[in-house]
Amino acid sequence: MNWIDSLERKFGRHSIPHLMYFITGVMLAVYVTDLVLGGQVSAALYFDRSLILRGEVWRLVTFLFLPPNSSPIWILFSLYFYCLIGNGLESAWGSFRFNIFYLVGVLGAVCSGLITGYAANGFLNMSLFLAFAAIYPDNQVLVFFFLPIKIKWLALLDALYFIFAFFAGGWPSKLAILFALLNIVLFFGGDLLRNAKQQAGFWKTRYNFRKNNRRY
Repeated sequence: MNWIDSLERKFGRHSIPHLMYFITGVMLAVYVTDLVLGGQVSAALYFDRSLILRGEVWRLVTFLFLPPNSSPIWILFSLYFYCLIGNGLESAWGSFRFNIFYLVGVLGAVCSGLITGYAANGFLNMSLFLAFAAIYPDNQVLVFFFLPIKIKWLALLDALYFIFAFFAGGWPSKLAILFALLNIVLFFGGDLLRNAKQQAGFWKTRYNFRKNNRRY
C-alpha cells in the first residue's frame, strides 16, 4: 500500500496511539452520564443531517462515541472487545495505519449519513472486527469472559450479519454497509483479489488435469 507508506512518511508523527482506549473511554463516560441524566447526552451526540445543517456540526464526529444500547455487563464486554481489536490492529500496523483505517471508516459513515440523513457507528466497529479477523484468524477470545472461540468463527457470524442486514434493510442500511466496508476494500482488497486469482488458477489447473486424464 504505497499510498499509506507515503502518508506515513509525511504525517506519521501526528498519529494518535491507543486510539481505541480514547474512543471506548468516551463511550463509557457517555453511557454512565446517560444513566444519570436519562439519555440526554446521547440525544445531543447522535448523527442527524437536518440538525447538522442547522449548525450542530459536532454531530459529524460525536456519533462515534455513542455506546451500544444494552445492559451494563454487555457494555463492559463490548468496550473490552473494541479495545482488544484496536490494540491488535495497532500492534500489526502501527498507530498511523490504524488511525488511517479508522478514519476511512469514519469518512464512509459520514458520507453515508449525509446522503441518507442518519449514520451510526455500529457497522464501522464491525468492520474493525473483520480486519482483526483477517490478521488474527486463529486467535481465541473469551466470549462472555469464559467461552473460548476462534476469531474466524466470530468473523463468519459478523459477515453473515452484514449480508443479512444488507438484503433485509432499506437502501439507507445498504448504503451504510457499503460505505462501512471501504476501509476493508482499501486495506485488504489487493490481497483478496490475489487470493481469488490464485484460487481460480488452482481450480482451472485441477479441472484441466482431470479433463486430460479422462482421455486415457
